[in-house]
Amino acid sequence: MRQYSPDLTPPWKKPKQVPEVPAEPGLVVEEPATGFCGAVVGCEAGTVTLEDRHGRHRVFPLAPAAFLLEGRPVTLVRAAAAPGRPSRTASGSVAVPGARARVARAGRIYVEGRHDAELVEKVWGDDLRIEGVVVEYLEGVDDLPAVVEEFAPGPDARLGVLVDHLVPGSKEWRIAEAVTSEHALVVGHPYVDVWQAVKPSALGIDAWPVIPRGQDWKTGVCRALGWPDDTGAAWRRILSRVRSYKDLEPELLGSVERLIDHVTVP
Repeated sequence: MRQYSPDLTPPWKKPKQVPEVPAEPGLVVEEPATGFCGAVVGCEAGTVTLEDRHGRHRVFPLAPAAFLLEGRPVTLVRAAAAPGRPSRTASGSVAVPGARARVARAGRIYVEGRHDAELVEKVWGDDLRIEGVVVEYLEGVDDLPAVVEEFAPGPDARLGVLVDHLVPGSKEWRIAEAVTSEHALVVGHPYVDVWQAVKPSALGIDAWPVIPRGQDWKTGVCRALGWPDDTGAAWRRILSRVRSYKDLEPELLGSVERLIDHVTVP
């Protein structure tokens, strides 16, 4: 007897299959909804980052049939890791597949604000979970000496603090100098805000705008770059461009690494 397929749909009525293509670095595709054409420079769970010929970056969701490759629709998928090569975390550390988060240490790392905490989490999150280090934000450091005293750091509960605009003579410098506990380490970066610790090249700009004194710095940046006056949306835009430590300035990288060592190394 002749065997018939249970699917009796004529071939010319069946939807065309869209091929899946690994989002390998350097692959050039077009996002037809916006017309943005660029090479793949990063791919995370659910998103892909493209860079056009002008160095501008755009992040798109990995939706089915969302891109054109040589004019034909394709579905981009995350490329499989090369066998035999250890993968890296966003901070550049060797990844530990399947590792469970360690029970939180008594020590802590404090940062000034939510944006600082989100940036540290994005780049160093995997490392911090393995080491059992919790990051908390303070909403400013004006009361830092009292905060440190209340925490009562000790040999088994060290405290690290990351401060913005930590340059000699600044208000932040004077506050940091008032922290005297040998088990507390206060370090920082020279930038007005942690936004500036993201390299301009990650955003496709030549440099961060210079904002005159007396103006709100973040609002001034938004206006200078032609963004809406929405600092929350601006930060989400900036954070989405950070893929790894390579997108951050060395001054921030060194400070965070020092804090992690201070809290974790016996």
